[in-house]
Amino acid sequence: MSENESASENDNERERERESDTDEDLLVVEDLRKSFGGIRALEGVSLSVGPGITGLIGPNGAGKTTLFNCVTGAIPPDGGTVRFDGGDITDDRPARVAERGLVRTFQIPRELSGMTVRENLLLGPPDQYGERLTGALRRGERFGDDERRAREQVAELAEFFELGSVIDEPAGNLSGGQRKLLELARALLTDPDLLLLDEPIAGVNPTLEGRILDRLHDLTERGYAFLIVEHDIDVIMEHCERVIVMHQGQTLTAGSPEAVRSDERVIEAYLGGEAE
Repeated sequence: MSENESASENDNERERERESDTDEDLLVVEDLRKSFGGIRALEGVSLSVGPGITGLIGPNGAGKTTLFNCVTGAIPPDGGTVRFDGGDITDDRPARVAERGLVRTFQIPRELSGMTVRENLLLGPPDQYGERLTGALRRGERFGDDERRAREQVAELAEFFELGSVIDEPAGNLSGGQRKLLELARALLTDPDLLLLDEPIAGVNPTLEGRILDRLHDLTERGYAFLIVEHDIDVIMEHCERVIVMHQGQTLTAGSPEAVRSDERVIEAYLGGEAE
């Protein structure tokens, strides 16, 4: 079997594994705590995230960003545990968390503006042989196969996110919405199982907003899972299968959009008394 055939078979196996795990939670957070001086940002947060699209909502200061930072290893929690895909990642560094298949994006995209869209995307694919010193020096057949495969993946994702027409343009020339698409595409090239998205449609025009949301639904059909922080309640209620609500550093409730929307605690804490 050639390396390309082996890689294709590995991709197919990954897809089958994702499909077979649909009844299991990918991310389980238990009693997570974090304080900054005298401010308690997280006070015993417990939640779980499974397949599909899960929404995470809560007022400003509820602890959503701190939760993302603790879960992905950007900052250490003061207590509690974070388990991903059955393993404890509480004390893992961000790079190790990403290697396990848990990746996040940021509210403000972090593209390398002086590099082209293609070059930004080529940073995504993991474990490229040419990134190792020995591989870069030898530049043999495997180096060429890896580079060719990475470029094919990049071209495919660029078309999928409708960035093909600007793939050789500097990333700094992109619109705000296109930058969001670029960051999402680059994150997907790391081949994650779960993506934490921090306000992926904030500041995006309605056309691009619809495009991003359509892409998320397409990707769930491919086996990816998402946890989305978003302030647009209508978007969360319409596009998420499950919603988690945080309030004052704690998990207030979790359930279907219908159940969350009608929960009196949520109405009081977040929806300002507005419920249909």
